[in-house]
Amino acid sequence: MAVTLSAYIARQFSLSVLSMLAALSGLVSLFDFIELLRRSATKPDATFALVAQIAGLRLPYVAMQILPFAVLLGGILAFWRLTRSSELIVARASGVSAWGFLAAPLGCAILLGVVATGIISPLSSAMLGRAEVLDNAYLRTNGGPLALSGGQLWLRQSDRELDPQGVAIIHAHAVNLRGEALVARDVSVFRLDGADRLLSRIESTEATLEPGQWRLQGSRRMTADKLPELIGASTLPTDLTVGRVQDSFASPDTLSVWALPDFIGLLERSGFSAIRHRLRFQELLALPLLAGTMALVAAGFSMRATRRGGVGRMIGSGVAAGFALFVVSKVAAEFGQSGTLPAELAAWAPAGAGLMLAVSLLLHLEDG
Repeated sequence: MAVTLSAYIARQFSLSVLSMLAALSGLVSLFDFIELLRRSATKPDATFALVAQIAGLRLPYVAMQILPFAVLLGGILAFWRLTRSSELIVARASGVSAWGFLAAPLGCAILLGVVATGIISPLSSAMLGRAEVLDNAYLRTNGGPLALSGGQLWLRQSDRELDPQGVAIIHAHAVNLRGEALVARDVSVFRLDGADRLLSRIESTEATLEPGQWRLQGSRRMTADKLPELIGASTLPTDLTVGRVQDSFASPDTLSVWALPDFIGLLERSGFSAIRHRLRFQELLALPLLAGTMALVAAGFSMRATRRGGVGRMIGSGVAAGFALFVVSKVAAEFGQSGTLPAELAAWAPAGAGLMLAVSLLLHLEDG
């Protein structure tokens, strides 16, 4: 296939997709801005500028969510224009097959997905995290995702002091954030060996999470067949930090794709559920495939010659098929978050099924 023709098709496809992405992202962000204004009506500290800042910080995340559907609609628009102007017909009459014609748009869609996953995703996660901080501080009253103010907290971490495979389970009845420190009161620490046998129990009046350790105050140690032993101040090694504890309760969308693998391992070692974070990581990895699938779906439903009629019905069918695939991916994600489906299957199956549907449709149209 000629380089000039490939570049021309890629340019037409990319411009249509980016224009559709900008239009859809702006529309969704407008509704989000209106909702934020409604919520800020009863908040005297939430100014118009603050609400606009929160909406702007959410914009990259909104664009990431809309990207597959933007590829679908932009692709349908681009292929319909090429067909209507007979450029596609001339190209195919000159010997260019549908697969050669689609190589450039498919590559652009996959490249757009790779850029979104590797470059835009870290930016959107950081901006979304900042937006949630402002939202929690000015528009909500529940204390944020941790809800630590006066609440209880359960944690589990590795405990290699008493047993190489041991764990320590920490329960605090009253937890508060004091500046950058996490302070817990009425703390119970259950230290177990690798076989989940209780080795000792520590009761403390207060515990403070410091870098690399928990500092316990007013502690008593209780072991089997012994009277409680007053130990006063003591420490418990940990690899947890205040930020990591907060992140474990926060949305996985606020974590970069590059930070998710290490954080998933930390969550599993600390006893937190990593299902949501694992699913988010797999969804980001599958985004290039989903974008390429949407491009093929768009081609399958919009490359029909206009002289045959029924163009509106074909385009409407393409939109419906893409929307159905989008909904199926969200439903599969819900099953993945509940643990019904493995995270890998929930993230990759919709894109794989849509790819097979699009390839089958193109084979039928191209080769009869």
